[in-house]
Amino acid sequence: MLRFLDAGETHGYGLVGILEGFPANVRINIDNINKLLKLRQKGYGRGGRMKIESDQVKFLSGVRNGKTLGSPISIFIENKDYKNWEEYMSPDRCDIETKKVTIPRPGHADLPGIIKYDTNDARNILERASARETAMRVAIGALCEELLKYFNIKLYNHVVEIGNIKSNYNIDDVINNYTKIENSELFCADPISELKMKETIDIAKENGDSLGGIAEVICENVPIGLGSHTHWDRRLDAQIAYSVMGIQSVKGVEIGLGFEYSKRTGSKCHDEIFFDNQKGFYRKTNNAGGIEGGISNGEKIVVRAVFKPIPTLYKPLKSVDIVTKQEVLSSIERSDICAVPAGSVVMRSAIAFVLANALTERLSSDTIEDMLESIKII
Repeated sequence: MLRFLDAGETHGYGLVGILEGFPANVRINIDNINKLLKLRQKGYGRGGRMKIESDQVKFLSGVRNGKTLGSPISIFIENKDYKNWEEYMSPDRCDIETKKVTIPRPGHADLPGIIKYDTNDARNILERASARETAMRVAIGALCEELLKYFNIKLYNHVVEIGNIKSNYNIDDVINNYTKIENSELFCADPISELKMKETIDIAKENGDSLGGIAEVICENVPIGLGSHTHWDRRLDAQIAYSVMGIQSVKGVEIGLGFEYSKRTGSKCHDEIFFDNQKGFYRKTNNAGGIEGGISNGEKIVVRAVFKPIPTLYKPLKSVDIVTKQEVLSSIERSDICAVPAGSVVMRSAIAFVLANALTERLSSDTIEDMLESIKII
């Protein structure tokens, strides 16, 4: 079983992650991990922070000579912006009165965090609530993808919708043209829609506003039998939904047809079962999105999530100063206009962790050799 813990603030010294339960002898290509971190920083509509940071991982333990040891893996990512914030973020300095943030932003964790943790400074909340934390989650997910590659499991993230502009695509096109999608500014499979999305982002920027949207992750070659129907918390779809909902700004998750199920009768929903001597059991449709009864069924796992617009607006909404209790405009932190493309990368990593964890539960997992031997039996 895999577990991970991460720590760090958006303007702190850096981010730290610890991954436990990872099998030994998995070959790690650090360039692959840094590549995914770079993808997270891409995207039309990203803010100025991306011009400062150039995220790269540094392994502190658990990896030697390019292979995992089976012991806890610890990872560090430096925040280069810390030098500009050291006066306010240093854990040691007590000789200055830091400038407090007393105006919470609607849609952010500011106000509930202020009340929960009994503070009069929203910076104590927003520093950790920030999506900067997702850099470490991407590093953890990228590490998990190094394990998934041994089983030929591949993940593809792309943007389905931004604002009211929808991509016209099919899943096979995404997989077959993924290199082009990965190199595009919005990770969109439909170039025409991508141009319209960029125009919509430009309008939002001019208006001091922000935009949300929908991202999708497709998981290919996932073996049958990951997850379980036996307990609610062992269901693979439940674990995926839980992990994806833990991403900042995600407000809804669906698998396969998702909410479309409400518009169809049963005969138009469920994937009929066929058998072929060479293929074995197979389906001609995949409305279930690769999971039935909490168990992977061998079809592609298809997950979508909706990301709300970033709550920090350059044309701020009304709020209340927590000290004076007077109505004011909400505070402004440096922010993106649209982070859906980056969110799709984080989403991919969140799902990679779940799949890697499910694999280690399904197979003997002290070493990668044990896992590869176990899957031959299944």
